[in-house]
Amino acid sequence: MPMQRNNLVRAAMDDFRRIVQALRTSHRAAENVNLTGAQLFVLSVLNDADGPVSVGDIAHEAQTDPSTASVVVGRLVDAGYVRRRSSSEDSRRVELSLTARGRTTLRRIGKTAPQRRLAGALQHLRAADARTLARVLRELTNEMGLAAAPAPMMFDDEPKRRRRRR
Repeated sequence: MPMQRNNLVRAAMDDFRRIVQALRTSHRAAENVNLTGAQLFVLSVLNDADGPVSVGDIAHEAQTDPSTASVVVGRLVDAGYVRRRSSSEDSRRVELSLTARGRTTLRRIGKTAPQRRLAGALQHLRAADARTLARVLRELTNEMGLAAAPAPMMFDDEPKRRRRRR
């Protein structure tokens, strides 16, 4: 029986490794253009949008709170990847869109952020499976001592600046 448990643990670890590897590969591609994985996620959401996008929409897609999404969006606006403007229909609403620089960057590194694929896959789980997964992940984070740690957008750390060769 212990061998069966080891096989289950190994299978779970293999799946975690596949997910983390996809996220890490995407993050590295983003770093090559001095973006974070979280910023790539936002650019991907804006690129795929059919209409105006708000910070709340970004937060909803990322399954995070608007203040966390706002920080990431703010960095993209400051860097010239995203345009922020008041809605013509409601001046209290802020609409976000890609700039030419944002579109060009996405063409260079790829448009599909694995974080979006992960969020989409989680949305497609049956409700019972989603509850089980949430419970099991909570147990894992408790067991690892991580349950109280902050949960920022994935790969929201600042990219390392590439050194210029002299």
